[in-house]
Amino acid sequence: MPDTVPPPTTPSTVRRTRAIAPAPTLKVACSSCSLRELCLPVGLPPTDMERLDTLVTTRRSVARGDLLFRSGDPFQCLYAVRTGFFKTCVSLEDGRDQVTGFQMAGELLGLDGIGGERHSCNAVALEDSQLCVIPYSQLESLSREFGELQRQFHKIMSREIVRDHGVMLLLGSMRAEERLAAFLLNLTQRLQARGFSASSLVLRMTREEIGSYLGLKLETVSRTFSKFHDDGLLEVKQRDIRILDAEGLKRLVNSARC
Repeated sequence: MPDTVPPPTTPSTVRRTRAIAPAPTLKVACSSCSLRELCLPVGLPPTDMERLDTLVTTRRSVARGDLLFRSGDPFQCLYAVRTGFFKTCVSLEDGRDQVTGFQMAGELLGLDGIGGERHSCNAVALEDSQLCVIPYSQLESLSREFGELQRQFHKIMSREIVRDHGVMLLLGSMRAEERLAAFLLNLTQRLQARGFSASSLVLRMTREEIGSYLGLKLETVSRTFSKFHDDGLLEVKQRDIRILDAEGLKRLVNSARC
């Protein structure tokens, strides 16, 4: 995983956006992508995969700190993260940004825009990233033609709903230590599914962004990381994290469910 890390987010960072140029010279093919078992094409037969290849023909690059889309933008496409890392956030009335999720390679961005035909959040790159562009109207048409793609798309939307429920559980019933333990376990599990280490990771988000996502103050997040380090659960060196006692983290999470 690249060692570049994003700078702390400021309101001006979220408002700033550059023109995102497609890269038509790059051959886009779901059938040959290393993420095909994590992304939209999971389980599709070869013939259907070829038809999907005709739909996903464009990639976009987004520089670290820039917006892929902002709240209120017209919804036209879904985006499959090929490389990089994103956060989604909404702007509160007091000017603060509330982080609503973190997305990595193999996951989709843009599902928030389906219902109202406009995006309801900002999507900000936490590192230089590349995405596959999926025109939604064409995806709908193709889904009606073969059911396996439609079923897979429904599974992805269901996965997002389950993840949202998990966040509600974090915010509604867990103490700070339990919230951070659950967050780190979820993050390492997702990274492991992509071939990365199950115990070592570089955080792409700041402590402040983690706190926003988990409903914790920055000081509480920093203090909890220090406690985990002192208790021998983690080795913490700024954004480099090594999990020393995964079972101990799991016991913390499980204690909240008892």
